[in-house]
Amino acid sequence: MGVVQCTTRRPIKPIAFRCPACRHLSQSTARLEAKQPADSPDFISIIDNPPNLIRAGKKKHGLGLIVLALIPITAFALGTWQVQRLGWKSKLMAKLEDRLVRDPLPLPPHIDPNAIHEFDYRRVYATGHLRHDQEMLIGPRLNDGKDGYLVVTPLERGGEGTTVLVNRGWIPKAFKDQRKREGGMENGVVTIEGLLREPWKKNMFTPDNNLRKAEFYFPDVVQMAELTGSQAVWIEATMEPDLIQSWDRAAKGIPIGRPAEINIRNNHAQYIFTWYALAAATSVMLWMVVKKPPADISRRVRQNKEWN
Repeated sequence: MGVVQCTTRRPIKPIAFRCPACRHLSQSTARLEAKQPADSPDFISIIDNPPNLIRAGKKKHGLGLIVLALIPITAFALGTWQVQRLGWKSKLMAKLEDRLVRDPLPLPPHIDPNAIHEFDYRRVYATGHLRHDQEMLIGPRLNDGKDGYLVVTPLERGGEGTTVLVNRGWIPKAFKDQRKREGGMENGVVTIEGLLREPWKKNMFTPDNNLRKAEFYFPDVVQMAELTGSQAVWIEATMEPDLIQSWDRAAKGIPIGRPAEINIRNNHAQYIFTWYALAAATSVMLWMVVKKPPADISRRVRQNKEWN
């Protein structure tokens, strides 16, 4: 039996083959043939448009910046005010120093309390009898780190018939009782030399005097004058600043008078430096906050608003 061979052949469909390079060129050619935005005569390229440098996330300082701006202004104003205070205090101290170098004046029989301001720190002297029975102790008061009291005794002037208050000085706490300081109880006619002073002013931290218990925390001249029937005149007894003599008087319970010198504080120069330094420092801080350049990472280029 023979083999029959079919002579009829199916047509073989050709396999489509396209070169990748040709395909790429054909696609690129298609895109080139399409209409591009740059073909328009009104087209503006982003390269031709000028960029704007902006700070990304722009900060709003608000109240913090206002407060920071007020600090140097306030500090400068306070420094200027302290300059004026320094001038006033310097003139005052010069006037008081001039009064100290003058010879002491006899204290007039009657003194107008309103005129004492014109004689503050004026050296005066008065003669009379010390009324130890009306003695008043103001304290506690420190002297070289030791606790004690100021002894205030009315001075009764026999010839004038008037009485003034005399701050005789400081005594240690151990001699609070008069019986323990017999050496400090001057009797007979005495002459007190000291400084005529204005009435003291109580600060807000000092408690009020307790008249019922005879406890005095500050020298209320008017109150003490009414209590003892004296004039509202305050004299601070003075003595030469001698350390050995002060030790001897303290050991005997004799009041230690104050030196004849001005004890007014004058720290305005320090305040001026402090306020002006603060004004300068905060001004630099304010300038750094306002003028601080943005970081490189926060710099951005954005298109102009008119660019489409």
